Amino acid sequence: MDREQVLIIEDDADIREGVRILLESENYCVREAENGRKGLEMLEDTTDLVILDIMMPGMSGLRTCEEIRRVSNVPVLFLTAKAQESDKLIGLMAGGDDYLPKPFSYAELLGRVKALLRRYRVYMGKTGESTEKETYLERGGIRIHETFNEVWVDGVLKEMTDIEYHMLLLMMQHPGRIFSAQNLYESIWEEPYFYSCNSTIMVHIRKLRVKIEADPKYPKYIRTVWGKGYKFDTDE
Repeated sequence: MDREQVLIIEDDADIREGVRILLESENYCVREAENGRKGLEMLEDTTDLVILDIMMPGMSGLRTCEEIRRVSNVPVLFLTAKAQESDKLIGLMAGGDDYLPKPFSYAELLGRVKALLRRYRVYMGKTGESTEKETYLERGGIRIHETFNEVWVDGVLKEMTDIEYHMLLLMMQHPGRIFSAQNLYESIWEEPYFYSCNSTIMVHIRKLRVKIEADPKYPKYIRTVWGKGYKFDTDE
């Protein structure tokens, strides 16, 4: 299997070096950019993951992520300042797939990198396994591929981030089941849940509704069960 390509966009040279050494020790191919504009120039079709700092001089990480999303669905892992909770939410709205607050442990960084890349391999069909018969779920007006990130709403193909796709797929596989924020977080992110993770779930639910609901304020598919969580529902 080819080495996976990781692009680090971070203005702090010490952080870039530390992350590069860690990832190269795990056999990843790592490229570095010291600012957003340079990072956009270095982004390639073969890039499998972008690790992106939010707070950078010149072009911010948020703007950089928006530009990345114009041309690619590559997973984006934001690095955020620990005290700036708002940065995390804005980062997700800008198209990021996950975030990691500074200071972070290398074990935590590596865990998130592996989780995002594992999902991206499935999405891109890079698992190395033999191709199986394609299967889809169809509920209401939504049709979703059960292996790859392909979602149609009323016959229109919708662009989804990796996290959005897996969240929708999980809920569609269990229609009517109520998923608490903890259920969703631990199933999708595959890491321990903390109360602050509620904001992350809310952001992704809101983004999903914008993409699949005719009227996100009055959702037909992803419904809130007050005090309990969310469920996928249809009128069928």
